Amino acid sequence: MKRERLQHNFSEWFSGILRSADIMETRYPVKGLFVWLPHGLKLRNSVFAIMRGLLEQSGHQEVLFPQLIPENIFRKEAEHIRGFEGQVYWVTHGGRDKLDVKLALRPTSETSIYPMFALWIRSHADLPIKIYQIVNIFRYETKMTKPMIRLREVTTFKEAHTAHAKSEEAEAQVLEAVNIYKRFFDELGVPYVVTKRPPWDTFAGAKYSIAFDTLAPDGRALQIGTVHNLEQNFARVYGLKYEALGGKQHYVYQTCYGVSERVIAAVMMAHGDDVGLCLPPHIAPIQVVIVPIPFKDREVPVEQIATAIKNELAAAGLRVHLDERDLRPGNKFYYWERRGVPLRLEVGPEDVKKEQVTAVRRDTGEKQAIPRGVLKTKVKQLLEGVTGDLRERAWNLFHASIKEAPDTETIKRVIQKRGGIVRAPWCGGKACGEALKEQTGWDLLGEEFDGRAPAGACPICSKRAKVSVLIARTY
Repeated sequence: MKRERLQHNFSEWFSGILRSADIMETRYPVKGLFVWLPHGLKLRNSVFAIMRGLLEQSGHQEVLFPQLIPENIFRKEAEHIRGFEGQVYWVTHGGRDKLDVKLALRPTSETSIYPMFALWIRSHADLPIKIYQIVNIFRYETKMTKPMIRLREVTTFKEAHTAHAKSEEAEAQVLEAVNIYKRFFDELGVPYVVTKRPPWDTFAGAKYSIAFDTLAPDGRALQIGTVHNLEQNFARVYGLKYEALGGKQHYVYQTCYGVSERVIAAVMMAHGDDVGLCLPPHIAPIQVVIVPIPFKDREVPVEQIATAIKNELAAAGLRVHLDERDLRPGNKFYYWERRGVPLRLEVGPEDVKKEQVTAVRRDTGEKQAIPRGVLKTKVKQLLEGVTGDLRERAWNLFHASIKEAPDTETIKRVIQKRGGIVRAPWCGGKACGEALKEQTGWDLLGEEFDGRAPAGACPICSKRAKVSVLIARTY
């Protein structure tokens, strides 16, 4: 797989593949809003089916809250609102009538969900609450918008919200959320680092925030998931109390965590190549495409055999498509390669004669003949191989893009040369963190959440490092 184009002109590659792979239409006449196309929507649904499964397995229940939030409720949590003040869309009229209370299009749902928590929570028996929803959110993004990455309407926002009786239960929930996300991204083959965000980059209203970041082929970091410990900050504002066994009232402890359609972009980035998409089989809308190659001068039932193979594989539970269009085989090959279909099966007269199928892997281009008698078994083995190889390749590229740097000059030199993530020692102090960001010109992702013990001295104050900090250019 060649990735030179992704690395040298990622933006052009990404924009081109959205249309040519039938992922997203970018020409909608409102800035920052885009249309999901059929192939892209199927991919999106497959990806978030994995997330739904992980959440349901861990005791979360799906809900669906209204999109509109009354201004008086929205403004209750002042710190939270300061974090979103410049991003909120407001509904001020219903038809020609001016509304008595302005309504916010949700930028996130804490302020709509937690007043309902206050109605649902009465005693310790009502806890814990663990809910999630997958919804649209709106943020008036003033920077340059980019499909899936920086939007004004995020069409796929998974947010989970929990409430607990004790602080340690909320801490445990943070760890559970981190593990859910690790399993999710591992399943997608998307590599990541996990960091505790610096205090100045913490979610508004949270005690602390944990974030997952991956790398785009151009060397920039992309945040793909966040987990927040809200402690009792929102509970005190919205009156979320429960009655303990002794009859005393206590505020609950809360967490929330989210991922968005950036996850789809991350999948495209992690596995794509110069040709186009290259999708892991378990999330690919089409796992196997069959291309019949008939010859007019040879009376061989190629089409009938291809149809039989399609039915056989579909009965085995595979998502398979038979391309019967009147196009040259080479055109069909390129069409499906662009869309990332993991495996192509070619059926020509010689294949029929030898009772075999020619299989071609999308990730490597490797060809091999498969006897019809073992087709189902061999196809599944090949797809498993594609899954494992894509994951391994993505992680190898990712690890190669993380470099050690003991001082600010080295940090600048490394990132300017190749991008990626730099690991540096840090005393953990806010002043040094801000100076590190200012002197290097890059963003602090935060301290490694579960990283190794740091070595060396803080490049700003020269004191012994307490943590390792990750630094990168970001989207």
